[in-house]
Amino acid sequence: MATTMTKLLTADDLLRLDSEGVRGELIRGVLHETMPAGYAHGKIVMNLGILLGLYIKPRRLGSLIASDSGVWLERDPDTVREPDIAYFSAAKIPLDAMDTGYAEVPPDLVVEITSPSTGWREAHDKALMWLSYGVGLVWVVQLDTRTVDVYQPDRAVVTLDEHDTLAGRDVLPGFTCAVSEVFGT
Repeated sequence: MATTMTKLLTADDLLRLDSEGVRGELIRGVLHETMPAGYAHGKIVMNLGILLGLYIKPRRLGSLIASDSGVWLERDPDTVREPDIAYFSAAKIPLDAMDTGYAEVPPDLVVEITSPSTGWREAHDKALMWLSYGVGLVWVVQLDTRTVDVYQPDRAVVTLDEHDTLAGRDVLPGFTCAVSEVFGT
């Protein structure tokens, strides 16, 4: 009986593939291609990215990255995931750092946004995955219900609607915005 061995990819392979137009994440060495998520998804990434940036940048608190940046979470085999938005405090990654590879520490805050190809279950599982790597706060933005699920280690998930306020809690103290602003209303 013949068996086929699949060659596991590395984070360096993923960077090379990106330069060839292949977009995706690496999960324990296996490529999982990703596709553009659509207008609503992109609008929410920008809305929330601007709101966070206007708070973080003038205070020199840290850095924000977008989904195509990638975070290297495991080695041998390599895992590189791409959050829709991630915040790294200046204590984790200095403000002047300009590494051309992937971030090699888990973010402080991750935002995941559902899309037509990413439903609630996958977003929930990804939020739990981020927490397992030490992320202190995860927001899952639900497009269909216009809500935000807030995940923190050792706490119950809290769902906020457009009448509620989203807060940075212990991870980004002082940051708040109306959930409605995330959706651009």
